[in-house]
Amino acid sequence: MISQFFVLSQRGDNIVFRDYRGEVVKGSAEIFFRKVKFWKEDGQEEAPPVFNVDGVNYFHVKVVGLLFVATTRVNVSPSLVLELLQRVARVIKDYLGVLSEDSLRKNFVLVYELLDEVIDFGYVQTTSTEVLKSYVFNEPIVVDAARLQPLGPAAIFMQGTKRMPGTAVTKSVVANEPGGRKREEIFVDIIEKISVTFSSSGYILTSEIDGTIQMKSFLTGNPEIRLALNEDLSIGRGGSVYDYRSSSGAGVVILDDCNFHESVRLDSFDMDRTLALVPPDGEFPVMNYRMTQEFKPPFRISCLIEEAGHLKAEVILKVHAEFPSNITANTIVVQMPLPKYTARASFELEPGAIGQRTDFKEVNKKLEWGLKKIVGGSEHSLRAKLTFSQESHANITKEAGPVSMTFTIPMYNASRLQVKYLQIAKKSSSYNPYRWVRYVTQANSYVARI
Repeated sequence: MISQFFVLSQRGDNIVFRDYRGEVVKGSAEIFFRKVKFWKEDGQEEAPPVFNVDGVNYFHVKVVGLLFVATTRVNVSPSLVLELLQRVARVIKDYLGVLSEDSLRKNFVLVYELLDEVIDFGYVQTTSTEVLKSYVFNEPIVVDAARLQPLGPAAIFMQGTKRMPGTAVTKSVVANEPGGRKREEIFVDIIEKISVTFSSSGYILTSEIDGTIQMKSFLTGNPEIRLALNEDLSIGRGGSVYDYRSSSGAGVVILDDCNFHESVRLDSFDMDRTLALVPPDGEFPVMNYRMTQEFKPPFRISCLIEEAGHLKAEVILKVHAEFPSNITANTIVVQMPLPKYTARASFELEPGAIGQRTDFKEVNKKLEWGLKKIVGGSEHSLRAKLTFSQESHANITKEAGPVSMTFTIPMYNASRLQVKYLQIAKKSSSYNPYRWVRYVTQANSYVARI
């Protein structure tokens, strides 16, 4: 049971506010933002997704730089409310095409209409884009996506400064193209979040992939779609060993487990790994999967720490890209906690380094190294000179690290799960809609011990 729902900008501006039950004080948005800001100023990374202040439970998720928040005084399942917030954000994005502060402000009438249909007196009614079409009648005011900062899902399909054609995340499911015609197209995105832990000697200790096949359809008449995956796809831990050293693409893709959207029919899945479905409106996950079979990690990280005299030490960080040279990773950030008694840090980048930044976070004693892009096969290094405020009595390597890394790699997936073909039932011989299949890999927890 939800008492309030609101959306805040990164500055704390209240963009959308809906009070469903009148049980929580009106200034809850300000209380929430002050609390979240206090958490950051206190040296901690982020506020937890759920916390309690004066008997009010606050739940929040961050989506493309916006804070989606729900409050309640009753004891409800945190996972249910967090999932609801994610779904509300997805429904709003489906209708507006672009999820941003600008699009929310321009479409506040439509957003409030959606919120009143999704939640009634604090109780959830539906989060289905398709069902909501029957009850929501306002037309979206389309915001020009080209003027937006690439904060969210749109950014993961950026290669340099060029956006891939026909990006689904900037298109509304209800608005027509200029001229009143609807462009027939369908988007399939294979998004993988990988978790890898390396030992101090570079061996892989743990590795896991959480993947999803997302679909967004703009096809009229709801035609049936057949989506074929790798024929050598194996579900469950039984099967041949995955040869991650092979670069030729050979080897069975073994998934630990997977689940499918309710619209997917699995009649021929066991025979030829083909999924049949009639896609509903809006963006939805066709299939979620998990893989713990060993795979080739996209990056290798090495770190060397050397004492360099009285109250001084040097850190040498190296990142090597182990994917093909025609692939480019972007928005890479490498972080490393330093000893608590580190007073200063100066940085030395490799000769000719472009698009790199360095920072020493004095509040939480953390080294940060940002790289705009890394081309496959290349190696980059950073040298940091540390100055300590007291003599170290313990081993410096025990008080520093581990090194963690975040990144996004468009058109690359570590599991090698592939969409072999995307077949659409033809209405006529001239019916040939656009099909876009895209891949992206992101870091979930990418850590190297020192």
